[in-house]
Amino acid sequence: MEESITPVCLLIIAATGVFSYLGFSRYGFIERYLFDIQRILRDRQYYRIFTSALLHGSWTHLIFNMFTLYSFGSAIEKDFGIWQFLLIYVSGILGGNLLSLVLHRNHEYRALGASGGVCGIVFACIFLLPGSSVYLFLIPYPIPAHIYAVGFMLFSYFGLRSQAGNIGHDAHLGGAIVSLLVTTAMYPYIIRENPILYPGVLIMAVAMLLLLYLNPLHLPQAAAKPKIYKPQKEHQEDKTEEPDDEPTDEEILNQLLEKVSKSGIHSLNYIERQKLEMISKRKKQ
Repeated sequence: MEESITPVCLLIIAATGVFSYLGFSRYGFIERYLFDIQRILRDRQYYRIFTSALLHGSWTHLIFNMFTLYSFGSAIEKDFGIWQFLLIYVSGILGGNLLSLVLHRNHEYRALGASGGVCGIVFACIFLLPGSSVYLFLIPYPIPAHIYAVGFMLFSYFGLRSQAGNIGHDAHLGGAIVSLLVTTAMYPYIIRENPILYPGVLIMAVAMLLLLYLNPLHLPQAAAKPKIYKPQKEHQEDKTEEPDDEPTDEEILNQLLEKVSKSGIHSLNYIERQKLEMISKRKKQ
């Protein structure tokens, strides 16, 4: 794709980088802004639907998402305009997280990442800019956008299958589907011009979404009793059973040690390792 100055895309990448960096170094920062089902439904902290897209679980997660966003998003912003780019990106974030909210409203579900919006941009670019290509590091040849897009989806799916963590896996595909539908509403000619690719890509995304829903990654495979969200009555006088806002260090440590004992130290993701290190430092002090 051609190099161009795309201020909005670059601004989003910069803001995401700053937020993610703060999250890497401050666990409390992540807790304040990540996607948390119970905080959204119980405490009405709706801002988390959007702020969670500014956080990432690791440098690899951040760099991969932001490289993909720039590769495809800058082209859409340049050729179709700032507002079209923003609408596609935000609809991917909103649609993906709202879908996660519906699917997991009865689970203790927490997630972060901009992958819903990024997937939406990728899918939109396949049809808005047919024939476009992407250059990857250490690969001297251009990769057709539709091949990269399919590879991106497969990488996301199988990569998430291999690690349980606070990454918005359902939002990946939910965002892609919603953004593609929004793009279709703005530019319906893409269906006519892609009579085979359009239904093929949509079917692939829906199929992966169903597989993730049937075998969700955020719950342990052996978990048979997920925590159920129950709305608190407004006039309920006895509040002694309400859960604490923040878990104690001992509770977090016990959860992490239990996970390590069952699955090994490598089962901990980036954020969980950060928690363990921070608690260890506090205990030494």
